[in-house]
Amino acid sequence: MAGLFITFEGGEGAGKSTQIALLADYLKNAGFDPLITREPGGSSGAEAVRHVILSGAAEKYGAAMEAVLFAAARNDHIEQLIRPALDEGRIVLCDRFIDSSRAYQGVTGNLDAVFMANLERVSIDGVKPDMTFILDIPAEKGMARAVKRRGNETADRFEKEKIFTQEARRQAFLTIAANEPERCKVIDADRPLEAISQDIIAQVAALLKTKDFKRTADDQ
Repeated sequence: MAGLFITFEGGEGAGKSTQIALLADYLKNAGFDPLITREPGGSSGAEAVRHVILSGAAEKYGAAMEAVLFAAARNDHIEQLIRPALDEGRIVLCDRFIDSSRAYQGVTGNLDAVFMANLERVSIDGVKPDMTFILDIPAEKGMARAVKRRGNETADRFEKEKIFTQEARRQAFLTIAANEPERCKVIDADRPLEAISQDIIAQVAALLKTKDFKRTADDQ
């Protein structure tokens, strides 16, 4: 595919959406037209599934059912939005992708690794991130941010879970990064926004050079 696919991962309150917005501003100023999206969601079908998952309506059916719903939403998201954008040569910035399923359903949902791998393979159908930023912050600090951000709104399906579960997911993300260091870049998210953003932009700028995206931007 002609485009570039960059995903952002991390626990609750890690600051993914904020950093995506800052990176998008940088890319726009550099002459690109980035697509910002999220999971679960992004496409109309996936957004419908998002409501079912985050409302907790599927929780009683277990982690395997939630994993299947995430996979269905992901496939629709890819085919309706992500793949076409990449084929057009755009840069896609996605808030959560396969690593969230690996950490949330695979690790803390205690699902079989073979089952998860097969589900992932079918759902993504060859579409994998070129780079993944894992925003790392202690679970207790991340949850404090999430509570502050949420205000008077009800906690969603995953925000309501205990700190030890949130910390287990944090460790799962770090394990993924250790196993796939070429793709995954761990970013210390327990710092000022500007410092985090500078680290991310530097990594993306280097990636753009290797992909010869500067020429593409100049041609637009």
